[in-house]
Formats: sequence, C-alpha cells, structure tokens
Amino acid sequence: MSLEQTLSSLPKNPGVYQYFDAQGRLLYVGKAKNLRNRVRSYWRFTPTLRPNPDQSPRILKMLHEAASLDYLVVESEADALILENSLIKQLKPKYNILLRDDKTYPYIYLDESQDFPRFELTRKVVRGKKIRYYGPFPSGGRALLDALYALFPLVQKAGCLRGKKACLFHQIGRCPAPCEGKITPDAYRQGVEAAKEAIHNLPLILKRLEERMMQLAEQERFEEAAKVRDQIEAIRGLEIRSEIDLAREEDYDIFAIDPGKDRGVVVRLFMRRGRITASSHSFFRHTEAYEPEEAYAQALLDFYREEAPLTAATILLPLALEQREELEKVLSRRLGRKIRILHPQRGPKAQLTRLALTNAAELLRRETSPTVTPIENRIAELFGLERTPWRVEVFDNSHLMGEAPVGAMVAWDEGKWAKNSYRRYRLEARDEYHQMMEMLQRRIGDFDKEPPPDLWLLDGGETLRRLAEDLLRQAGVNLPVLAIAKEKLDAKAHRAKGAARDLLHGPAGTLHLDPKDPRLQWLQRLRDEAHRYAITYHRNKKRREDRQVALLQTKGIGPATLKKLLDCFGTFKAIEKADFNTLQKVVGPTMAKRLIESLS
Repeated sequence: MSLEQTLSSLPKNPGVYQYFDAQGRLLYVGKAKNLRNRVRSYWRFTPTLRPNPDQSPRILKMLHEAASLDYLVVESEADALILENSLIKQLKPKYNILLRDDKTYPYIYLDESQDFPRFELTRKVVRGKKIRYYGPFPSGGRALLDALYALFPLVQKAGCLRGKKACLFHQIGRCPAPCEGKITPDAYRQGVEAAKEAIHNLPLILKRLEERMMQLAEQERFEEAAKVRDQIEAIRGLEIRSEIDLAREEDYDIFAIDPGKDRGVVVRLFMRRGRITASSHSFFRHTEAYEPEEAYAQALLDFYREEAPLTAATILLPLALEQREELEKVLSRRLGRKIRILHPQRGPKAQLTRLALTNAAELLRRETSPTVTPIENRIAELFGLERTPWRVEVFDNSHLMGEAPVGAMVAWDEGKWAKNSYRRYRLEARDEYHQMMEMLQRRIGDFDKEPPPDLWLLDGGETLRRLAEDLLRQAGVNLPVLAIAKEKLDAKAHRAKGAARDLLHGPAGTLHLDPKDPRLQWLQRLRDEAHRYAITYHRNKKRREDRQVALLQTKGIGPATLKKLLDCFGTFKAIEKADFNTLQKVVGPTMAKRLIESLS
C-alpha cells in the first residue's frame, strides 16, 4: 500500500505510527490520541501530497525521506505512550532521540514490622506491610548504610538475630545484643529512629564520621581511618548544597535535561523531607533529532519502572508537557499510587528546577573537551554513521573443528568495558556462518529486555556483516554493522606472521587502514577482547566435555557411540537430560542402561 493510500485509510483510534524510507529502514516512531488526525497533520494533500511546511526542520527532513507508513492501534493514549517508548528503545529510529536506559538505583529499606528491624539495600520492591524506603542512592548508598551501622547501636548482621549469644559487635559497643535479651524492642527502636533521622541529615553523619576518623588516626589505626575517609567522600558525593527554603518537609524528584550541542545530559535530584539527599546524571548523544517533550517522556518512563521502589509522588520539571496527563496515568498505574507531574513557574519549587538545570549545564561544561576528538566520533566520521557509537557490542565465536562451539559478546560503553553486559552463548551449529546467525538471532530476541547498542562489530568478513544486516532488517532495527577480518595471504589469514593486515568492512565497502591508524587499533582492541572472551569460554567448555568423554569411555562407551549420541542430542547436557526410552532408541537398551548409570 502506498503512503497516500495509507494516509487515506487511517483509523481515528489511539495508536503508534512508524515512517520508513524507500529501503524499508525505520525513520521515526510517534504516538497519537487520534491516528488519523495526528498523522495527516504532517501533510498537505493539494494539489499533490507534500510535507506540511509548518513542521519543525527535523520532521520536514524526515518526511522528505519517508516512502511508507505503518501503524498499530492500541486501547488508549497511555498505552500508545508506553508502546512508543518501547519501540524507540528496541528499533532505534533515525529521527527519534534515544536516551540511555536508566539503571535501577539502590534504595535503603527498613521493615518496621520486625521487633529488631535492620536497614538493608535493595533495587526492587520488597513486599511487606510496613516497609519504609530511603533513596534512591545512585552512588554512596553502601557507604551510607555502613555508616549507619558504625554510628548507631543496631543489629549488625541478619544472622545475629538467629544466634543465642552476644558476639564481638556487642563487645565493641556496636550491637545491643537482642539475641541475649539485653534490650527490649521499644528501647532498640530509639536507635532505629535516630538512624532514620540521620539519613535525612547527611551533615550530621559526616561530622560524626570525621570525628571517628580523627580518633582512629590519633590511635595510629591508619588503615581503618582511611576506610572512614573513603566513606566520607562517598557520602559527601550524595550532597548537593542548596539554600532553597521549603516551608514544609516534602518529597520531590526533580528532572532537568540540557541537550548541549551534540552531547546532552539528564540530571535527577532527589529531595526528601525538604532536603536534597541524592542526585544522579547520565549523558546522551543526539543529532538534530532532539525534541524536549519526547526526551522528558523517555527519561520518566525509563526511570520509573514497575520493579523500582518509589518514595516521592511528585515530579518537578522545568517545562510543561502536553502529554502530562497520559504520563501521570502510566506512572500511577505502574507504581500503584497517585503520581503528579508539575511545572512550577515561581517560588521554591521553580528554584529547584532551575538548580537542576544549572547542574546540567555545569556537567556539560566540565565534560566538554574541544582539543580532543573522541575515537567514537572519528569512527562515526570514517564510516558515515548516523549516530556516534558510544556503545558497541562485539561478537566472536570459537570452536575446534566443530567441537564445543560457543559464541561471545562483549560491550564497550562510554570509554570503558561494560562487563555486566558480557554474554556467552552455547551454540548448536557446526559452521561459523550459522554459529554467528544463531548468536545474533538470540541477541536480537533480547532487544526488548536490553535495547540495541549504537554499533555492532563482528569478527569476520563481509559475508557475516551482510548476514547481520539481513537479520536486523527482518527485525526492523536500525543498527549499523561493521566487520573486521584478517587480510588473506595465499587464500589464508595468517594471524601470527604479522604480514597480513586487518580489513574493515562497512556499509560503504572495504577499508584498508594503516596498521598505526588509531581508528584501526581501537577496533582491533574491541575485536581482541571478544576473541579472548570467546576462546576462554571455548577452552573451559572443551575441557569439561573431554572429562565427560573420558568418564564415559571408562564405562565402555566408545567413540562411535559417543558420536551417534552427540549427532542426535547435540550436547552432553542434552544427553544427561534424556530418559531411558529416548536413549534406547538411539543406542539400544543395554547401552542406554549403561549411560543412565554412568551419568547418574
């Protein structure tokens, strides 16, 4: 169906629409309360179909590239908002801003239903009738928790309550020993209340820690003093000093976004009981695609998730959102309580939003380095990438003549290895092409949980790069793919000889860079880390399989039987899980019985 035909048949339901270019690449994802009215507002229909000149330059540029349109109908505008945010993260459209996903921050929580409650850290909702949360604490949460246990008479370890005898913590005066009945629940609660007050009074905690550090230093306990010093620095990082005077002790989350020129930042301030107790920020990159309303909606939807605790029901923003009501509905439904989004224009609340904007501008100023061009920018320029590849995922596979095939993915994020994102894959395929296909398909299947990066890099040639492009195109994902491979000498790639050079395969063709070129060396560094991670996994897997082979051979199960089993089941793990009836169909009842006995 042509673009004009789709425009003429749009329904009046709420939904999400997607513009594609002539090659089928996704350009833009938007949402609408009324699809027909919203999408048709982009166009003029007489004398011929053409973009509406009243649109922003960014949208006009997108419309001139648009060749087709698709849409999805949903139940409500709130549902459209959620779906739009999800599709933007999964599919990375060219003209949508893409903020970095907010990680889940830790909270300190207290279960006040217990006789002797303890403060604990959590990143998820803890079920209970009398759970109280403090935070979030993007940094310094662990240091603050440790300080509470160092400064107040609390049960130091969860296991202490299960014991029947006072431990060392009681002897050094840090635990009141409820395990021996040396304190009543009411008396213990006084210490808990003092600790609760201290969480909202960081200067008090810092003062007491500094006194403790000086005492330890005077006693020449320098290692312990150094640990307290590190605690102080971590907790001090939670503070943003503010002279803003609120008439009441209220809780607010304050968000501010400064887009900068090509690098933006999201700042979050967390005010509890009238004091700013913590802050966080995250940088993002954008092109001409920045749109304030879209950016703030993404920031809120990414931060407030179902599994995260919430301690503030009011969110302050430095601008008014047209979709405020829909966002409030979505967040209230997610978090199980009434959420308000406010745009204060005067008074202390407006001062808070200005404080957040000031901090955002200062963060960008500190990060700006006009004399040094990041290597990621140079890679984007070299290959003509639409986005700077701040996050890169690198893939490699490893096997020994088809045995113990494994795959590995490593991730590079904002100048460092993101080791929490490393992934290992057990593969079934026996050739490198299908091994890479299997690994990439599984990664694409996880895009709804872990959004795609800015770039994929494969250890391989143009054939594997085109395979990745085809898989991404089938999934509707905009993601550039590069491949790096050894130049072949005499039809072979000689890694050890040093004469062969690496070739870079990109969308525009193959590049030969000088071995001393920093851009090539950076890509080689990424490739080598993926290769190291893959080969380590392969060796460990092969070693385990060799032990299993040796064990089975001692039980009289020979190589021919093993080959038959592996050809049928694929892996030793699958053989272990097979029951007697399944095994006897492959190797007969006698051998099946022997296998069951050996593997058990």
